[in-house]
Amino acid sequence: MNPAVPALAGTTYRDAFAQTVDYAARSAVYFGAKTAVVDVERGEAGRFDYRALNERACRLARFLAARGIGKGDRVGLLAQNGIEYIDLLLACAKLGAIFAPYNFRLHPVELHEVVGKTGPSAFVFGPEYEEHAAYLRAHYATSCTYLRTGLRTGSPDALSFEEVVTQGPLDGPPLCAQGEGPSGEDILCLLGTGGTTGLPKAAMISHRMVAHNALTTMIHELIPGDVTVVHTPMFHTGGLLVYAVPLLLSGGKVIIMRKWDTVELLRLIEREQVTMFFCVPTQYQMLLDTPSLAKTSFASVRFVTSGGAPLPVPLIHAFRQIHDIPFKQGFGMTEFGPGCFSMGAEFAHTKAGSIGRPNALVAARVVDDEGSDLPTGQAGELLLKGPAMCSGYFDDPEATRAAIDAQGWFHTGDIAKIDEDGFFFIVDRKKDMFISGGENVYPVEIERLLYEHPAVKQCAVIGIPDEKWGQVGRAFVVRKSGTEVSEDELLTYLRQQLARYKVPKAIRFLDEMPLSPAGKILKRALPSS
Repeated sequence: MNPAVPALAGTTYRDAFAQTVDYAARSAVYFGAKTAVVDVERGEAGRFDYRALNERACRLARFLAARGIGKGDRVGLLAQNGIEYIDLLLACAKLGAIFAPYNFRLHPVELHEVVGKTGPSAFVFGPEYEEHAAYLRAHYATSCTYLRTGLRTGSPDALSFEEVVTQGPLDGPPLCAQGEGPSGEDILCLLGTGGTTGLPKAAMISHRMVAHNALTTMIHELIPGDVTVVHTPMFHTGGLLVYAVPLLLSGGKVIIMRKWDTVELLRLIEREQVTMFFCVPTQYQMLLDTPSLAKTSFASVRFVTSGGAPLPVPLIHAFRQIHDIPFKQGFGMTEFGPGCFSMGAEFAHTKAGSIGRPNALVAARVVDDEGSDLPTGQAGELLLKGPAMCSGYFDDPEATRAAIDAQGWFHTGDIAKIDEDGFFFIVDRKKDMFISGGENVYPVEIERLLYEHPAVKQCAVIGIPDEKWGQVGRAFVVRKSGTEVSEDELLTYLRQQLARYKVPKAIRFLDEMPLSPAGKILKRALPSS
């Protein structure tokens, strides 16, 4: 006797298979009552299975369609991490609309500039951003529908997002006419490239890119039933696309933290039986400084991943003295992947410092300034090519041409080298490299040595102008609690291991490093004078 097949609310089974990129409808069919998302901020009301995700996306898509929003139109979001990011992504996929999440740290004037460039037809905002929404209503001339998230009564000028996704109509005519639904080359979302000066560029993330990133993540990282925690801002690719979307396409569970909190993360690892998660190096350092780390069971965790910046080897050793779990170093970016490289846990020690090897369907080269391939061991710019590449930058053909050459290679701006076993190492960012006395200096090389000093907790090296040498290095160091080390002691330590031109001219000590929303050290915020 065949088991009963539950009804698919809001979508017929025929409609669910009519579109290749209706992710919510497909997952509702395949995974049904499995828990898909846990929005920690909402408590017990924040647990959603795959059918519930599809229903919320259907209601939202019908609401947007009723206001004339369809294929190619942008739908903006300014909010802290939460289920709303998933709601909007899935609803836009149903319509062929484009999801545009914005950096919630932007000033209202900066946000107005970004909104003016991306041109959303609907704008969803969290209760913390009433001032931003009011500024937009006063200055953004284009007709726009405003929706406010949260359960409390909000602005009379905005509709309730929660009412739309829980009480809006489920049933109705097909959201897209037959043959007019979104295709692989249509854009699903616009993600800011994280610039720290001026307006960030908006990378165009196509359905093709999302699908191939999910495929390679499943090949190299995921197994059925995996559970992850998202704690980095979901307006960044790291929060949205590294693990969240691939897991939602493969039946996994995504735990969403509103913001980074080490104690809360450790609590969730045990409660939700987390199997893998991603952090940037500074966040692993914060975990090491959290007393409850040693008391937390990591029995469910298969591995942890680091990315966003080079992972200091001493940090790996310190973490594994407490929890002996594999560290996987990866590499990606908003414009490509974001899963471009991965390294199996079996190489965590023998290839420490490497980003691994290119993922499936990712071609990689290391070239000189003339575009010629460099031999093993020589550093040059890393170029990438493959179906997980973005479609360029929104409304910015000049920036697109500068990044993607005529042969379709994406110029990453990262300096890399390849060893004899085919493992790639990031030497530094091309823009971070500086020239001192005619010699190239890569700050990452100096930072790696500094991290090996027992008194150094965090560090960063930048190039500053110098009349004699053109540029020289300046190091910034945060000391570990309870340690003392002087500038002369650190400089002597570096001179014992580096060529003279690489040794910074000065070291400044800081109480803390300036960090981005994703936890990366903001070198541009460090004083150069």
